[in-house]
Amino acid sequence: MSEHPDAALVRRGYQAFSTGDMDSLAAIMTADVIHHVPGNSLFSGHHKGREAVLDLYRGLGTETDGTIQVQVESVLADGRGHVMSFHTLRADRGDRGIEIREGLFFTIVGGKITDIDQCTEDIDEEDAFWGPAA
Repeated sequence: MSEHPDAALVRRGYQAFSTGDMDSLAAIMTADVIHHVPGNSLFSGHHKGREAVLDLYRGLGTETDGTIQVQVESVLADGRGHVMSFHTLRADRGDRGIEIREGLFFTIVGGKITDIDQCTEDIDEEDAFWGPAA
């Protein structure tokens, strides 16, 4: 059984994120991609445009001194341009640590990611970890 191309694209994105390969991440996103982050924290909001999304990812690495890790649990495609992924995020920030399950809902058009909706099992815990919005 082969993996759907959209699911494979998302897995490549996870691999690039995990290694800090921003060029590979940029290559799989449209210029106008949007990543929606829930909650009321430093990173919450709508990150619009490829550079803003990459800045979000760089910020996650910077704020955790590079300790952020994601372990992919599953990637599911509908064959119509939508992919859902589920992962566990682990990171340290200052004297706090976090281990939390998250999900991402991707929209893919023409083989590139156009939209990412992020969900979490505990918005309050994520807000406490990342700190208040600026």
